[in-house]
Amino acid sequence: MSLKGKTLFITGASRGIGLAIALRAARDGANVTVAAKTAAPDPRLPGTIFSAAEEIEKAGGKALPIAVDIRDEQGVEAAVAKTVETFGGLDILVNNASAIHLAGTLDTPMKRYDLMHQINGRGTFLVSQKCIPHLKKAANPHVLTLSPPLDFDVKWFKGHPAYTLAKFSMSIYGWAMAAEFKDDGIAFNSLWPRTTIATAAVNNLLGGNELMKRSRKPEIMADAAHWILTQLSRSCSGNFFIDDDVLTAAGVKDLSVYAVTPGAELAPDFFVPAPGSKTLVGRS
Repeated sequence: MSLKGKTLFITGASRGIGLAIALRAARDGANVTVAAKTAAPDPRLPGTIFSAAEEIEKAGGKALPIAVDIRDEQGVEAAVAKTVETFGGLDILVNNASAIHLAGTLDTPMKRYDLMHQINGRGTFLVSQKCIPHLKKAANPHVLTLSPPLDFDVKWFKGHPAYTLAKFSMSIYGWAMAAEFKDDGIAFNSLWPRTTIATAAVNNLLGGNELMKRSRKPEIMADAAHWILTQLSRSCSGNFFIDDDVLTAAGVKDLSVYAVTPGAELAPDFFVPAPGSKTLVGRS
């Protein structure tokens, strides 16, 4: 149950959930490529690839910060090649990078539509495509995508159809690739939070400080991801995981430690299927 010596390529790992997953792996002694766009400090957002790399090194891992836009095929190819050159291989890909614009059809500029679909869907496909040849050589290869269960209840679409389709495309690629690369022993799974997570996106785009208080810390996703990534890849693939379900099944009894505000009513995240949902597809 350790990622010691494993090499992870994590998109969007300069902050938030991606960084939390990186730090959890680093505590085991893993190697982490921080593949993200933020190379210079942004007053609106915490962290850069370099500050993330510094945290990873302090946590006990080895870090390779690479400024890359996952819409850029040549940039992604170069980042993956540099990772393999530096660490001698690649064991795990975490598709974390994502764009969000919560608006209806008439309030979604095509510039925002294109951004979401280029980063979420195309980016996930592109990075996976470039990593798979190296993952085929790994002992226990995993691809983990931070995307939701495929619940096709129209309530998830009617308020923000472009965003929902962009996120679901990430899940569909993982679901499809789990079957496509089953014989290669590469695990493809999706992980999604039951509640909102205290990240810059929640603070800046969704509900500000009030919603942050009702959220869980990114560490719940990191701990759930760690459990998934330490499973045998040939027997743990094609799943749509929810963070607290993973931890409960793993024997964690007290989830209150993950709350930003102890005792506060937690805010549910989008896309979590209702119990007994008839609109859910795929394995859950």
